[in-house]
Amino acid sequence: MSTSVTPKERIQSLDIIRGFALFGILFINIAGYQVLIEGGPMPDFTGINKTINSLINVFVEKKFFSMFSFLFGVGFYIFASRAEARGDKPRWRFVRRLVALLLIGIVHIFIFWGSILVFYAVIGFLLLPFYKASLKTIRNWLIGIIAVHLIATALPLFVPATDSFVTSIFSNDSMLVFIMFLSGFYVSKAGWIQNIKEVKHLKLLFIGLLPFAVGSMLWIWFASEANNGQVMKIMTLGTVPVTYCYLIIAFWIFSNPIAVKLCQPVAKVGRMALTNYIAQSFIALAIMKAMSIEVVNAKDVIVIAPMIFVIQIVFSVIYFKFFKMGPMEKLWRWMTGKPKVSGTQTI
Repeated sequence: MSTSVTPKERIQSLDIIRGFALFGILFINIAGYQVLIEGGPMPDFTGINKTINSLINVFVEKKFFSMFSFLFGVGFYIFASRAEARGDKPRWRFVRRLVALLLIGIVHIFIFWGSILVFYAVIGFLLLPFYKASLKTIRNWLIGIIAVHLIATALPLFVPATDSFVTSIFSNDSMLVFIMFLSGFYVSKAGWIQNIKEVKHLKLLFIGLLPFAVGSMLWIWFASEANNGQVMKIMTLGTVPVTYCYLIIAFWIFSNPIAVKLCQPVAKVGRMALTNYIAQSFIALAIMKAMSIEVVNAKDVIVIAPMIFVIQIVFSVIYFKFFKMGPMEKLWRWMTGKPKVSGTQTI
């Protein structure tokens, strides 16, 4: 989610990537906006629908909500560090922000059962102990957590007897979310976001991760086409390397001023990510009703998702001609409480 900062303070690449992450999330969420009824029509997973579903599994599933989670971690550091610069209490301020998000998320669950907002709020509390930690400490924790996550995910794939409650805890999506939260926090604290071209480690990291990312995507494709019952675990196993590669490429691209200028409409969507995330379910249901779609197939998703995103781009561009902050962002800020002002530093 975006932090409450003025347009001049915003890092444009973050808004653009957040906007594209919202677009990717649509491809996963659209099918969940309609509740399937037992005995009613079921989605078709054959022919072109199967192929499209396999492609979504390869390129989208788990990757874009992980990118979104990474940006939440980035936002935590930006929000907390600016609060501290004002003379405010950064962790206390962020706790209030998380509680506000939790309340918004609880309401949103009644609209869309697959809402991630409650999970974000709860898992976000785990970032608090890391705020004052050194970069070395954060890096070591991150490496350790990723290692545990990968082992817990891989073991049941190769040794079925190890598939248990314990391995499921460390291999589930909540662990993925926390890994990406902490990754975003680390990158932001290290100052990489503002100086992405100067970070030499990224090229080495990308080269090292690329073979694993490509291999993972090929494995997902063949598993999806073969209707492998372990396809979700296979996707989870490859999510971290693929998402890191996606993010590195995205930051490289959007360190170019021309790319940033061309993608300003998408940046507007990302600038009010909370508003647009919640609005997606309403827009999707309206479109599906207008198209008389009783059950969502994969071929419907690739039509509806771009339609929703175009609507949100148009709305966001027009909205920011008159307002400085999205409606849900404004509510979230109000629920968080008025920030303390020290000197001339403001948010």
